[in-house]
Amino acid sequence: MARYTGSVCRLCRREGCKLFLKGDRCYSGKCAFVKRPSPPGEQKKSGRRSKVSEYGLQLREKQKVKRAYGMMESQFEKYYNIAERMKGKTGVNLLQLLESRLDNVVFRLGFGDSRAQARQFVLHGHILVNGKKVDIASFFVSEGDEITLRKKSTEMERFKELRESEARPMPSWLSMDNANLVGRVLSAPVREDIDLTIEEHLIVEHYSK
Repeated sequence: MARYTGSVCRLCRREGCKLFLKGDRCYSGKCAFVKRPSPPGEQKKSGRRSKVSEYGLQLREKQKVKRAYGMMESQFEKYYNIAERMKGKTGVNLLQLLESRLDNVVFRLGFGDSRAQARQFVLHGHILVNGKKVDIASFFVSEGDEITLRKKSTEMERFKELRESEARPMPSWLSMDNANLVGRVLSAPVREDIDLTIEEHLIVEHYSK
């Protein structure tokens, strides 16, 4: 499967907001978006911005969410189709599905500095769900699931540091015990806990045409 291999900081600048793709660096003064928030590429000397069409706004919102969660186009559309068949608001359903992916949960719990790093930890077999190895990044977690590490993996430097660090702010639907490296899914994800600035109705409008 093809993957974006360029600078991820360019993606934040292109979407006009932080997508938190580089872990702790995104929270520091070294963040490229903080230093240079303008879109990448040649800038118009006049300083004028061309007016973005309605379709353009919808497309940018879709691209923002897709890039934040590390999705390819076909995979993202698959999630949208699932969300559309669910009860409730399609846009909110879509975000809840993306939040429930194992790689995102591993990131939210602090095992990974970024979703990309969290995805690698899952794919390399470091993550256990209810005591069983799960190496599928798109695996959906459920209420009551316990997320831990393979015993051998707990000796990795990354996880040693996590054990000794203070817990990061946690969404209300998750809990994390850093000292014992145990995360838990307390409930289904809620819209209010998603820290990205997203107007999901624009994504629904994009796919509804």
